[in-house]
Amino acid sequence: MGGTAVANTIGKFVTLDDLPAQLSLTVVICGLFAATAWNFITWWRGLPSSSSHALVGGLAGVVVVAVGPDHVVWGFSQLSEGHFTGVTKVLLALFLSPLAGFWFGYILHRISLVLLRAASPLINRELRAAQWISTAGLSFAHGANDAQKSMGILTLCLLLSGQIDTFEVPFWVIAICATAITLGTVMGGWKIVRTLAFSIYKIRPLHALNSQITSGGVVFLASMIGAPVSTTHVVSSSIMGIGASERPHAVRWKKAKEIAITWLLTIPGSAVVAMLAYGFLKLTGLSA
Repeated sequence: MGGTAVANTIGKFVTLDDLPAQLSLTVVICGLFAATAWNFITWWRGLPSSSSHALVGGLAGVVVVAVGPDHVVWGFSQLSEGHFTGVTKVLLALFLSPLAGFWFGYILHRISLVLLRAASPLINRELRAAQWISTAGLSFAHGANDAQKSMGILTLCLLLSGQIDTFEVPFWVIAICATAITLGTVMGGWKIVRTLAFSIYKIRPLHALNSQITSGGVVFLASMIGAPVSTTHVVSSSIMGIGASERPHAVRWKKAKEIAITWLLTIPGSAVVAMLAYGFLKLTGLSA
């Protein structure tokens, strides 16, 4: 239901179809390994990170060292013509989406404070009830964007191995990725949940509702235009914006700075991990 526009973006920012199947699959596996390793490290530390950053960094890094930078669709020349594609499209989406989350959250919360200025504490009951809807909306937006990144990689592997003839996401890939992202959130997402709920700003029902509305809207809009974004980035920045609109001094800016540094390090960090992984395979003679 969320389409496959993001999967198309992720699966097409590198061109590997002119390479031998074994080499191209080795490159993809190294990039995927780097993204997984980086996300695991940041999860272990309880830091929200971006699988989009990690995938782009890992794939771009290993492609550059394995087959050359001309196999990466950078998109710089198309940008001058007003077209957004390749790495440029991914980077713009990842950079602009947290800013959108911050300012939309800031504005929405300011409006909410004015509208509810005379409300009694009993309003919290209605706000909690409304979160059933806002949480469902955010979850749908999250799946429509984040799950598609894995869909793009799996479909790319199927194409490179000759299992499919064109880059078209099969239904079973959609089902597997949707199931995996749900299970991962339920079984292993609590470290990130604690960071978002307690480490940035003290969340109350109104803050949570506004953050979910803001994040769901930004992520879903990005999904519709095929822009891969980080849901955790958008949620984090929306909480920062909400806190800044109410009590700026109560926002834990030190934690926000730590998260921001992690964001900035993800692309080069995952690229280095992918390069090392490919170098190890070459050294041991396991790669093509």
